Amino acid sequence: MGGSTNKKVLVSRFDREPLSGFVSPQNYLLPEGLELLSQDGAVNIVPYAEVKLVCFVRDFQQGEPRKELRLFTTRPKMEGLWIRMRFRDGDAMDGLLSNNLLLMEPYGFSVIPPDPGFQNQRVFIPKAAVTGVQVLGVIGSPLRIRKTKPTPKEQIGLFEKPE
Repeated sequence: MGGSTNKKVLVSRFDREPLSGFVSPQNYLLPEGLELLSQDGAVNIVPYAEVKLVCFVRDFQQGEPRKELRLFTTRPKMEGLWIRMRFRDGDAMDGLLSNNLLLMEPYGFSVIPPDPGFQNQRVFIPKAAVTGVQVLGVIGSPLRIRKTKPTPKEQIGLFEKPE
């Protein structure tokens, strides 16, 4: 782990206490698990099978995301794929996934949570943690072409060549 680019995270686990520490966003996802630098300075590899959520947080004091903030109450405004993930323990969470296949990670999904202004700016969910992912909507799709209104004939054109 290196440098000052490390981000604060809270790691929620299925059968154990949550962990807090720092990760390097460029290389914390390893084939055997995620690399976590604890607040005590120890580097640990946490296996994906234990991890439920990795929350990129502003500070450590507020803890894990609250249950009522895990689902969108209205249609999201940001662009992306609106997805609902079902976890192995029966819990569910919504998120906005980038609509770009080049940004897909091999070990899981990075999503923007329903309330990124609260505590969690971004959340990583390992593929091993979910039993299903459902796409609820595509927001800001480039496939939808907006229709332009035709200009009335009586309106003059300022930048047209005279006939």
